[in-house]
Amino acid sequence: MSRIILEARDIRYRYPRGLEAIRGISFHVRRGEKVALVGPNGAGKSTLLLMFNGMIKPDSGTILFDNSPISYDRASLRMLRKRVGFVLQNPDRQIISPTVYQDVAFGPVNLGYPEEKVKEAVEGALARVGLTGFGRRPPHQLSGGEKKRVAIAGVLAMDPDVLVFDEPTSGLDPSGSEDIMELLEELNQQGKTVIISTHDIELAYPWADRAILLLNGKILQEDVPDVAFGNPELVRLARLSMPTLLELYLELERRGFRLPERRPRTVLDMLNVIDRAFRNKPCYTQPGTITLFDIDSLRDADISGWCAAHPGIPIGAMGTRAKQRAADEKIPLDFTYGVIDKCILKALLGEHSLIIVTGSMVGRVHERVQAFCRENQVEIPVISHSGDA
Repeated sequence: MSRIILEARDIRYRYPRGLEAIRGISFHVRRGEKVALVGPNGAGKSTLLLMFNGMIKPDSGTILFDNSPISYDRASLRMLRKRVGFVLQNPDRQIISPTVYQDVAFGPVNLGYPEEKVKEAVEGALARVGLTGFGRRPPHQLSGGEKKRVAIAGVLAMDPDVLVFDEPTSGLDPSGSEDIMELLEELNQQGKTVIISTHDIELAYPWADRAILLLNGKILQEDVPDVAFGNPELVRLARLSMPTLLELYLELERRGFRLPERRPRTVLDMLNVIDRAFRNKPCYTQPGTITLFDIDSLRDADISGWCAAHPGIPIGAMGTRAKQRAADEKIPLDFTYGVIDKCILKALLGEHSLIIVTGSMVGRVHERVQAFCRENQVEIPVISHSGDA
């Protein structure tokens, strides 16, 4: 088990006008976790997040980073904010410079980086969020999703250990929201601890390793998402709706169906539940194959040529640079979010699929497919492509 990187111990906070926003909250976040703070407006989510990099100091209690209490002198806060990056809900409040390059460079410049290191940090951060070549653009000409990525790049340029996002998909359409959540997954796979706040329980349910349900500055429940959101009374008390897949599972359970103990968090999980409930066993054909094209180990491979030689195969991409590579080679993508599960679904129908991935996501594909195969006693071949057509 990884060590604790952030911890709140009995923290309380009251705003100057008298509103008590945080009422004796204690919890911790482990290195490498994906944690979602979930609750309605006014639950205290944003206030809590602002404490993690010292923007708000609790009236009482302690915030610890890496097992040490946060100090609030200027030098200590400067170092804390290098290691705990914060992305505001509204990127227009975070983007302050006339060009994208200058905005992303703001943090490294203030940290005293030499010019060459600033350039390296900015270009690397823009590449990681899929904005290579955007450096000279004025931020006001960007879309909402692009502005969000600029704000994220500004934080990544300082290479923090922890990334904190206040309502990361606020103001984005479904496609933009999926892109941002895929980016957060990719950053987590690269070793970042990721904490988000959201009132969108459907967003948090399949994504988070752990969910913390908040109401009126207190924790109602803290656990893995299917447990944290599995009590209908608590979810209603928090003025939220239960995740659709979880609600359907519990309804089938109430009706006496024999179901797997593990509650579904994805459509793939739910189909497995239904198969077992109605057929008493999964109904699979001879599984198809999932082929991986790792663009980091196959930099010069002709992916479009391979796709042309295998027409009709569904194609997905995982990772910002993988999606950009597909766009550069004019490869139409069938899947851009939930890619692994969608390819597993294809495999269970006997169909083959291709996933274009960055190196950091290869392990995630194998991990998810192997876990599914163990649970369901099925073999789905995952082949890493050699680069030959």
